[in-house]
Amino acid sequence: MESEDHSMVDAPNGVTQLPPSGHAEDAHSKQSSKEDTDMVAKEFESEEGWEELNSVKRRGLLPTGVCYDDRMKLHANADFGHAPHHPEDPRRVEEIMKTFKKAGLVFTGPDTELLDILRNTPIKYMWRIVAREATKQEICTVHTAGHYDWVQDLSNMSTKDLRNLSHTLDQGRASLYVGAMSYEAALLSAGGAIETCKAVASGQLKNAFAIIRPPGHHAEYDSPMGFCLFNNVPIAAKVCQLEYPDTCRKVLILDWDVHHGNGVQNMFYQDPNVLYISLHVYQNGEFYPGKPDNPMLPDGDLDKVGEGLGKGKNVNIAWPDQGMGDGEYLAAFQKIVMPIAHEFNPDLVIISAGFDAADGDELGGCFVTPPCYAHMTHMLMSLANGRVAVCLEGGYNLKAISQSALAVARTLMGEPPPQMGMPPISKEAARVLARVQAVQAPYWECMRPGIIDIQEYGDGATRLHDVIRGYQRQILSQKHGMVPLFIQREALFKSFENQVLVTPGIQTKGKVLFIIHDPPELQAMPDVTDNTVDPHNAFTLDGVMNYVDWANKNDFGVIDANVPHYITHPEDIDPFTPRADEKTLQDQIRELVCYIWDNYLQLYDVEDLFLLGVGDAYLGVKVLLTNRDCKNRIAGVVNFVTGNLRPVKSETDPDLSSWYRRNSLVFVANNHACWSDEELAKKVSKKRFGRVKRSNQAGLNRMMEEHAAEVHEWIGERLSQGGSGNTTEEDGK
Repeated sequence: MESEDHSMVDAPNGVTQLPPSGHAEDAHSKQSSKEDTDMVAKEFESEEGWEELNSVKRRGLLPTGVCYDDRMKLHANADFGHAPHHPEDPRRVEEIMKTFKKAGLVFTGPDTELLDILRNTPIKYMWRIVAREATKQEICTVHTAGHYDWVQDLSNMSTKDLRNLSHTLDQGRASLYVGAMSYEAALLSAGGAIETCKAVASGQLKNAFAIIRPPGHHAEYDSPMGFCLFNNVPIAAKVCQLEYPDTCRKVLILDWDVHHGNGVQNMFYQDPNVLYISLHVYQNGEFYPGKPDNPMLPDGDLDKVGEGLGKGKNVNIAWPDQGMGDGEYLAAFQKIVMPIAHEFNPDLVIISAGFDAADGDELGGCFVTPPCYAHMTHMLMSLANGRVAVCLEGGYNLKAISQSALAVARTLMGEPPPQMGMPPISKEAARVLARVQAVQAPYWECMRPGIIDIQEYGDGATRLHDVIRGYQRQILSQKHGMVPLFIQREALFKSFENQVLVTPGIQTKGKVLFIIHDPPELQAMPDVTDNTVDPHNAFTLDGVMNYVDWANKNDFGVIDANVPHYITHPEDIDPFTPRADEKTLQDQIRELVCYIWDNYLQLYDVEDLFLLGVGDAYLGVKVLLTNRDCKNRIAGVVNFVTGNLRPVKSETDPDLSSWYRRNSLVFVANNHACWSDEELAKKVSKKRFGRVKRSNQAGLNRMMEEHAAEVHEWIGERLSQGGSGNTTEEDGK
């Protein structure tokens, strides 16, 4: 193990400092601090040296600091050699420090050049912050004395007992190992966080990076957890608030570790002066640390906003799954993190910088790149007059953690973040951000634009999709005499009341068009000054209506099944509800179309039956064909697809895919993802996807308008065959 590094620029006046007055310090800590300062003190024994240092401060040339101590690597698994390799590797901190040196961020020249550096390039290098052991008094600002004593007792345990304890702790939610030097390393890690944050909060440095371990954000006030012994960042935040009450009252803790910082959340859950924002994978509570064993403790879900005076001061951006990347994180910063942070207006920003969401970290399974970390850091530097302290948390791929930390450090030192475009964001992540905005709207003014409190409107509020369907029913009734289809099943009736309209006397029609479609598209032009939407500036786009008109004009019976993206319930109070996922939608449609087939269409003496699927609801065509033996009764299928393109195949009917290819027209949007890749384009040409045609339009309504004449002609040609649906494979090409 290499010796502790002392080759960085040290600033004896305040940066390399002893613990604050009034705090006890043992002999070991004093000796360590003395050794750290002796080497450079000679350079400042002259009046000239101290004058240069003070001149730097007067000129406002505050440098970036870095805290590192080799002794933190002494925290190691007591069962080393007997247990599998542990991701919380002592080399994590060493690799980051080596990367900083290699990049020239750290001075490695002779000590005799320190004075020239102060005169000529005072902010060229990171200045050294000496890690010291935190005191029991400091640690107990957030932890119980019993927890401190438990960690301290590790130093007195035998190797055998430490191995047994590590084995026990590594099981389940605790996920922790301990060793003979874990207590000492944990004191240095907490002390390093304290000195780093104090140097920034006091104005001695413009910002700083603490390369420390063991990490801290999982440790609860009374117990260790998740590789963590003491919770470093809350300790440092509390110490700064206590020692600088006038200039460090409000603290923002931004946690971008891929795991939720349960310990930090719980320590400040009722504190109005600490805003905790965490971006993490949640997976409905399945991702570590998961749901707490104690039901009284909140978990990392986005509805956990704080309690009492701390309501609104806890913001969880809980990703639904792994796989998040630059687009999701930058969107979260732009839409949620920075607006709330600016409104909070902190005096100090502490980043709980876990780099396990970095691209390459297998434990995190996400794809955040170093440029993205640089941009997030740069945005946070706009707060608190730039007083930002970065404290290392997780991150277990040595290359990924080093390059990500380097990008953050360069940004702290004033280097502009690399240019990067705004990557796309997944639909699931966009929904999460919308829900976070709605949940936080009661507590933050910046979250309220576009958010509706539906309870304020009482019985006067009606969801627009219900109003639109009522209007459609009125129009179709006036124009074509169409009436709601009676559905006997209670659950279906409540869900699809007024959603299925039919032509009177449809059972006597020789030609029937069964339309399964999405609700009309909504378009609105809000006022650019106050974001309000007037009814005369809002529009419904309903391409289906023209097909209903055409069918009635040509003596077709029509079943018009409108499949809403959400079924309204009387008890609904949430103003924003995401669309049903595909499985839920498919289950909902299956029950409806099978009911219509079993109780109506199957019983009619129809010569020519055509199916028309529009939008996501076109899944109804697939589920009808795969759940009922009906293909010989159907003359043709037309689909308009902008979303997921699904195959039609059956294990019990091997001829179904071939039939579907011969008897279908499937128009797929011009901008659909299947056209962006040659392999995907080949895949959708297979017969199970039907006769797929690339439209030259993108939106559903434009596609339906563009291809209306073609569809009418195609249906007319198939009518001449008497609805047999027996064209050859060659005819269908």
